[in-house]
Amino acid sequence: MMVEHTAKAFDVDLQDLARMVAEMGGLAEKQIADSVDALARRDAGLAQRVIATDPTIDNLQREIEEKAILTIARRQPMAVDLREIVGALRVSNDLERIGDLAKNIAKRVVAIGNEFHPHKVIRGVEHMSDLVLSQLKDVLDAYARHDLDKAMAVWRGDEEIDAVNNSLFRELLTYMMEDPRNITFCTHLLFCAKNIERMGDHATNIAETVHYIVEGRALADERPKGESFAAVPYAN
Repeated sequence: MMVEHTAKAFDVDLQDLARMVAEMGGLAEKQIADSVDALARRDAGLAQRVIATDPTIDNLQREIEEKAILTIARRQPMAVDLREIVGALRVSNDLERIGDLAKNIAKRVVAIGNEFHPHKVIRGVEHMSDLVLSQLKDVLDAYARHDLDKAMAVWRGDEEIDAVNNSLFRELLTYMMEDPRNITFCTHLLFCAKNIERMGDHATNIAETVHYIVEGRALADERPKGESFAAVPYAN
């Protein structure tokens, strides 16, 4: 946990950074849940609210960056104190990207419109999002508590998300081959699934940041990744 400093103002600076990261994390979690809920229900109104919330996350990321730079300039921190500040910068950057990826899903909901498709083709996307949300919650808790074991459990869990993504990729291809009318909708789902898979990657980035803060060095091991068949690009 954070060391108490002689300069109480320094403790306040670090606490402010931690508070802003926690606020940003809560918004990112809600963006994931709402974007996938909008997709499942084809709720364009909810999707628009997800899109409208993204600037709030962006603004928080900028505030964290400004606060971190000012704190470094004023306090000239070293060792674990400096890692705390650098860690907040890294985590906020990953959370900002997660918000962007949720916004991408919401934009696809608007593009899909109200055309009906069987809910079963969306279940895989919902399952992936549940896994990613669980990973994100756990890794943010690990970050707040400096819980290295919990962070490493998230880091190792990324392979499961990759496996679900690959399975979903094959399932959606099957639906497209069975009925060409499914191609447009399933293509949108492929992009959504890729966005969710990338969210999982950002959760593992945060796990690596926790390792850096606690241990004072980068994680030496290679990140466990499943074989990827779903090489679908994603847009910002």
